[in-house]
Amino acid sequence: MPSTVPDFTELLGAAKHSAVHLEMRDVYYSNPRFEAWQRGERIDWSDRSQWWSSFHDEIADAVARGVHVRRARVVSEPVTEYIAWEHYITKANVAAGENVRWLPRRNTTDLLLPGNDFWIFDERVIRAHHFAGNGDIVEHQIHDDPTTVEMCASAFERIWERAIPHDEYEIR
Repeated sequence: MPSTVPDFTELLGAAKHSAVHLEMRDVYYSNPRFEAWQRGERIDWSDRSQWWSSFHDEIADAVARGVHVRRARVVSEPVTEYIAWEHYITKANVAAGENVRWLPRRNTTDLLLPGNDFWIFDERVIRAHHFAGNGDIVEHQIHDDPTTVEMCASAFERIWERAIPHDEYEIR
C-alpha cells in the first residue's frame, strides 16, 4: 500500500516560515558516504560536486524563500563514529543555510524529550521518523494535532536554547 505521508520535499516546499529538525539517535542507517569516511576518505570542500546534493538545493531554496531552517542534535558523549561523521559533514548543511546546534545528552536530564526524531513545518505539522534499533528507517508519520505539535515544538525550543552552535561544538 502506498504511503499517505507527504515526503520531506513536499512539506519543506510548502513551508512559509520555519522548518525545525530534532535528531536524538547516536547511530542511523549506514550509507556509502559514511562508509567512505570510515575508510579515511575525506571531502574536498573546495569541490562542491563532492558534497552538494538535491537535499542541499531544497534547504537553500527554502532559506531563500525566508524559511528559517534549524536542526538540533542530542548526542551522547563520547560520540559514536556516526555522530563524528555527521559533525564532519554538517559543514554542507550550514553552507545550504541550516542553523545547526548540538546538545550533549548529559545536559538533558531536566528536559522532557519526544520519543522520536522529527521535522516540524511552520509549527503546524510534524513529520515523525521511526527507526529500528540498528538505525534503519521503519516509517514516517504525520501529526497535525495542535497539542502534539505544541508539545514537540516546545521541546525543540528548550533543546535549542541549551544547545551549542555547530561552529563551537567540539567532538568528544
